[in-house]
Amino acid sequence: MRPAPRSPSLTMPPPHVFDQGNPAAERNTRWAVLLTVVVMVAEIIGGILFNSMALLADGWHMSSHALALGLSLLAYAAARRFARDGRFTFGTWKIEVLGGYTSALCLVAVAGLMLYHSVQRLFSPVPIHYDQAILLAALGLVVNLVCAFLLRDSPDHHHGHEQRDHEHHDHDHHQDLNLRSAYLHVLTDAATSVLAIVALTGGKFWGADWLDPVMGLVGAGLVGIWAFGLLRDTGRVLLDAEMDAPVVAEIVEVIEQGPVAAEIVDFHVWRVGRGKYACILSLLVEEQVEPEQFKERLSVHDELVHVTVEVNQRPQLEAGA
Repeated sequence: MRPAPRSPSLTMPPPHVFDQGNPAAERNTRWAVLLTVVVMVAEIIGGILFNSMALLADGWHMSSHALALGLSLLAYAAARRFARDGRFTFGTWKIEVLGGYTSALCLVAVAGLMLYHSVQRLFSPVPIHYDQAILLAALGLVVNLVCAFLLRDSPDHHHGHEQRDHEHHDHDHHQDLNLRSAYLHVLTDAATSVLAIVALTGGKFWGADWLDPVMGLVGAGLVGIWAFGLLRDTGRVLLDAEMDAPVVAEIVEVIEQGPVAAEIVDFHVWRVGRGKYACILSLLVEEQVEPEQFKERLSVHDELVHVTVEVNQRPQLEAGA
């Protein structure tokens, strides 16, 4: 009996590392997670003990942020861990984007939870221990502001070419979306802390008990709006909706204004890192031209880190028609 033929061994492609990660953001996110968890526990316990819907909503909100910040931290670690894994054909940066998208979904859930409990408390009010609740809400605000400072997207997080030659590019294309999701979580928490303080202060000094659940409703709307924006931006990247990016027009300009006449018959651009793009071009030319000529002309754009060019010569009969 003849042995079965051996299948040829498959060689994994070399790793493609198009994004260098964001070590500073990962480190600061770790600190933000720790601070958030501590204050989250204090606010939830305080909201229950002092009967404050605004404070309890802030604590629930913060609990979701602890989970979301943890997801952001996990995304950074996973992207770094698998950065040189050949199975990820275009790198691991989108793991970070996926973390941001998941965090946005958490924000939507938080908005729904805040809306439900605020409406419930609006029609079934309970007495509130204002002094203790205001103190805890102020503590939560301070911690949120510290976390927001840690997670701010400072200019040094972006690549140098954005600051030099490509100021006209949309800033959103160079953002760390995972860091932005973490930042939005603590920013919305800071906003709900402010609303809680306003509501509790109004209730204590003017007897406006209704402010507590109303501010919960306002907070829910604010969280929902920010969540929608983050879902839109991260979803565009995950679905490769990049054909309106500034680099697309630059590529077309390079091809159309070059010394060799070429017609673009197929064109794909997608993001593989913060401000980094891959590109596939299929061109139709009148005379024989090597693809390397077009690649060399496109190399002036630093954001193009992976370019594939296919060149087809127009049939002679068609060319002479």
